[in-house]
Amino acid sequence: MSPDELQEKIERARQKVRGLEEEIGKVFVGQTEVVRETIVAILAGGCVLFEGVPGLGKTLLVRSLARAIGGVFSRIQFTPDLMPADITGSNVLIENENGRKSFEFQKGPIFANVVLADEINRATPKTQSALLEAMQERSVTVGGETRKIEGTFFVLATQNPLEMEGTYPLPEAQLDRFFCKVAVPYPSVEELIRIVKSAPTRVQTEISQVMSPTDVQEIGALAEQIPIADELVESIVRVVRKTRPEESTAPDSIKRYVRYGCSPRAALALTSAAKVSALLAGRYNVSAKDVVERAPSILRHRIVLNFEGQAEGVSTDSLVADVLAAEKR
Repeated sequence: MSPDELQEKIERARQKVRGLEEEIGKVFVGQTEVVRETIVAILAGGCVLFEGVPGLGKTLLVRSLARAIGGVFSRIQFTPDLMPADITGSNVLIENENGRKSFEFQKGPIFANVVLADEINRATPKTQSALLEAMQERSVTVGGETRKIEGTFFVLATQNPLEMEGTYPLPEAQLDRFFCKVAVPYPSVEELIRIVKSAPTRVQTEISQVMSPTDVQEIGALAEQIPIADELVESIVRVVRKTRPEESTAPDSIKRYVRYGCSPRAALALTSAAKVSALLAGRYNVSAKDVVERAPSILRHRIVLNFEGQAEGVSTDSLVADVLAAEKR
């Protein structure tokens, strides 16, 4: 492939992503960085965990994204009484026209292209774990038989950080399987004014499909071809290692407040996210800026605070900032 052909492919991919962002923007006002982080994750083939107080539009964003890229969409409302079979599906006894009975597998809502796991921390750990295999292996094992989830597949989960009663914090093993954790902040004054003014029209606005699941896979494959310098790979590895308190080069704040640091999966995710960021910027090379921009969302949920860190209310975002600052020195 010639450089001109490659640049043309990158530009076409950027136009499709811009169209996707504009379509989502018809109903999801503002929060451009939240939208961009979500799109980066799905182009990299990862699952997203949204965290924010109620009413910020997390569910609206996921619904809009699903409609804009097409494919099969399913929504699972997590509750304390939700069972694993309600997610994966189960073998059901059926009777045919001849009166013969047999078991037939009825697929659960996990068999979709885009799965919204709403308020995921309201379900029990047993039910939460039903997502683990699907998120990592793109398959589901029921009754001793493994069934593949075909095509493009993403889990986009939401959780409320305020309510503690009746919730079950996600175990570290499951958190690590989320490609990134997107913190959804309050809108700015200007954005809130736009939301209020556009409310009557947004209710009637229909989201059009501007991409297909195949487009998502093709753009993701194109991003994977973007080269990254050995120096940047080494820098990413150093950043990930600096999140571990036992590492001699870790900042003092990490050694004081962190129990466990990031796994190797974080380095892989940060590399993929940086490549997608480079593509969306129209470059065929990864820069240090791409790594710095994506590091907070990739690392924040993979850092486990110790008792002192929890007691003092330390933010993992501030710890990531300390790590990035230490890498610059």
